[in-house]
Amino acid sequence: MNATHRLPLALLGVYTVVWILCAIQPLYPSDWLLENVLVALFVPLIIWHYRKARASDFAYVALFTFMCMHTLGSHYTYAEVPYDQWWQSLTGSTFNSLLGWERNHYDRLVHFSYGLLTTPVWVEILQRGLPGLRGFWRWLIPFTFIMSHSMLYELIEWLAAVQFGGELGQAYLGTQGDIWDAHWDMLLATLGSAVTLVYMARSGRLEAGRA
Repeated sequence: MNATHRLPLALLGVYTVVWILCAIQPLYPSDWLLENVLVALFVPLIIWHYRKARASDFAYVALFTFMCMHTLGSHYTYAEVPYDQWWQSLTGSTFNSLLGWERNHYDRLVHFSYGLLTTPVWVEILQRGLPGLRGFWRWLIPFTFIMSHSMLYELIEWLAAVQFGGELGQAYLGTQGDIWDAHWDMLLATLGSAVTLVYMARSGRLEAGRA
């Protein structure tokens, strides 16, 4: 196997195993199907892009990490990933009690991670598609791109909840009674993207046009 392809293919293989395991007896099968519509669209898109223009290992590892987090969330639904129970089985106390949290924050983590972990691959795609990006625009375009994606996802969640209603709509929306849930999700994705862009700029990845 060509060393150039080894890591991306290994990540794809591991993700496939993770996806299969999480597809076994999901907590809410109908919600699992909804959550995986985007996976069915996104993974083939990344494979197609790989064949045209390979991204960096940095971008693929970050993207792989996010996709695994999303896939785990789709198995339980974002609002019911039992991280508190896992932590309690290890330490004897709940993670939420240590931080004074009253709700499941896995969905907050994933939305933050969307900005944090998908920004590198979007930076590469945008820089290849828009080679004239210079200076401030090299920051602004990827940043607003993530913001627009986050907003679009919240609109998709809202439309799905309206369309399906009932328990399925609530499971997919996962607001846990927080009227500001969509706003928090968009803010956290934006902050995650900002953190990654600062890191990439300070490490020379952004200016060099390589993620």
